[in-house]
Amino acid sequence: MGKTKPFSIAKREVWEAYKRVKVNRGAAGIDGQTIEEFEKDLSNNLYKLWNRMSSGSYFPAPVRRVNIPKPDGRLRPLGILTVADRTGQMVAKRYLEPKLEPHFHPDSYGYRPGKSAIEAGGTARRRCWQYNWVIDLDIKGFFDEIDHELLLRMVRKHTDCKWVLLYIERWLKAPVQLPDGGLIERDKGTPQGSVISPLLSNLFLHYVFDKWMQREFSSIPFERYADDVICHCVSEKQAKYVLGAIRRRMAKFKLELHPGKTRIVYCKDDRRKGCYPNEKFDFLGFTFRPRLSMNKKGERFVGFSPAVSNKAVKAIRQTIRSWNLTRRTRESLEDFARMYNPVIRGWINYYSSFYKSALYRTLWHLDRVLSRWARRKYKRLSGGQRRAQHWLKRIIRREPGLFVHWRFAYAWARR
Repeated sequence: MGKTKPFSIAKREVWEAYKRVKVNRGAAGIDGQTIEEFEKDLSNNLYKLWNRMSSGSYFPAPVRRVNIPKPDGRLRPLGILTVADRTGQMVAKRYLEPKLEPHFHPDSYGYRPGKSAIEAGGTARRRCWQYNWVIDLDIKGFFDEIDHELLLRMVRKHTDCKWVLLYIERWLKAPVQLPDGGLIERDKGTPQGSVISPLLSNLFLHYVFDKWMQREFSSIPFERYADDVICHCVSEKQAKYVLGAIRRRMAKFKLELHPGKTRIVYCKDDRRKGCYPNEKFDFLGFTFRPRLSMNKKGERFVGFSPAVSNKAVKAIRQTIRSWNLTRRTRESLEDFARMYNPVIRGWINYYSSFYKSALYRTLWHLDRVLSRWARRKYKRLSGGQRRAQHWLKRIIRREPGLFVHWRFAYAWARR
């Protein structure tokens, strides 16, 4: 008779977890193994992972750290796990998520089934119309500061499954490999970029913030997307009081609000006549501020509304710049459309959710880049930028569906 494994993990669960990991793609971890390389011996690799997880002998590899530039010039550290470790974490996530989801707050939107950033932004917009004041919270280095023992205590509230508890602890404590090859041990934090980090961070803030707010300040609505939080208040006095209480609450769990980024904001519009230093805030890639709008009767008014933020616009332009279109004169417009329409479509689907015209001006920047590309590709257009712009407008009229943003630019091109 074969020896029974100490942990009961179905082989099918490992296979289903891998399929989810494959869809999400991702870079190679510390072992340099890509998804494609992992699949060359897929059956054996998944069997080895299942065997180790079932027997208790599974230990994760160190997490490879890469630094991703942020719009403000700083670097965001991301943790890249091996394909095997991502699959193992997905097995645990598929087990744990259904147990946690029913307990989470309805205004927690980040990385949850059936929830989205657009939904969070829409709720924030509606509540900004209802409440005069906002607390814009920024938790300093949240993912790097999560206390392991406190987090594990929270996990134990929802499961006594031994293998889940064992491997979550091992994943949390797995060392990080720095870009220079050095290893650092971890006694706190969960790496951004890992499969299970969003679920664990949601659980942590569920107890630290969501549930506490529901108990102590039930009249204060909020939207939370991971560690981005907006609270709505009726007065500046109330906002200051609540912010002080939140700051003390965070300190109790070894977290700190960023002193330069946490602010109280006045939601100024036509009805709100006061003037205050802070009358705008950023949330999920949108800037909320007073904007000229038009009602259903065609009447203009100033409303407090979101639109694509300057940081997001800068990131879009940097992405377009990284394509180096003006140097690629061997390719055609059709080639560019085929390669980049999925990216452009993603920008439109997200950032045009509110105040669309702000995004259109950004996408027209791509058309200016295409005009410069045309000047280098076609000698007859080298006489000036205006000639190339007229050429591009004729293309837009003839093939308005070539680039996904041209259906918006078509009316502009006719002016």
